[in-house]
Amino acid sequence: MNAIVRAVSIMTATFFTLALLGLVAGCASALPTPPTVVHQPMTARPADAPRALAANGAIYRPGAARGLFEDRRANRIGDVITVNLVERTSAQKSANASTGRGSSLKGGLTASSKLPLSGLAGLSAEAGVDSEFSGKGAAAANNVFSGTITVTVIDALANGNLLVSGEKMLAINQGNEFIRFSGIVNAVNISAANTVQSTQVADARIEYRGSGFIDESNVMGWLHRFFTAISPF
Repeated sequence: MNAIVRAVSIMTATFFTLALLGLVAGCASALPTPPTVVHQPMTARPADAPRALAANGAIYRPGAARGLFEDRRANRIGDVITVNLVERTSAQKSANASTGRGSSLKGGLTASSKLPLSGLAGLSAEAGVDSEFSGKGAAAANNVFSGTITVTVIDALANGNLLVSGEKMLAINQGNEFIRFSGIVNAVNISAANTVQSTQVADARIEYRGSGFIDESNVMGWLHRFFTAISPF
């Protein structure tokens, strides 16, 4: 009887162990999508085209007609624009400060028979305080972002500007790389090739994020972060 109970216990433990390993493997294989701050949604579906009229044998068909001199550049919701990422920023800052302060105090008692403390005659005291402070700080940052991404017009503003947003995902080995972009484009800045420079986009939001075990290895663990937050040193 004891052997049967022991065998059942071993089988149960083995089952739960395998289930736990499968759950961990499933969680590890499912790469989470990193959060984003770009304008949402990142794509838009254009309005449905009007139903085409039946062909009547003529060359001109109203349902499939397009203006001969109509601009082919993006100007409607659902159109796409290619953004050339040419971001380059550089900033430097330095500061120096120094202060100094000093003070001194001297005093003494002279001989006098009228004082009750005449025995302290000739006693002198001196006190002095010196204080100095100096501080220095410097900071520098250089950022370069180049490439291309094609985004979708998600809103056409009343003044003619276009709100665009889009995402590009690259699957590399066991990780995913996400390039996201959004901003407001002035239709005047769109070239004949339907492209625009990222430096000409207002309220631009550019992201380059990744997911996978390589990126997770660069993140401090939650327990380490906990002790770092409460550590006084």
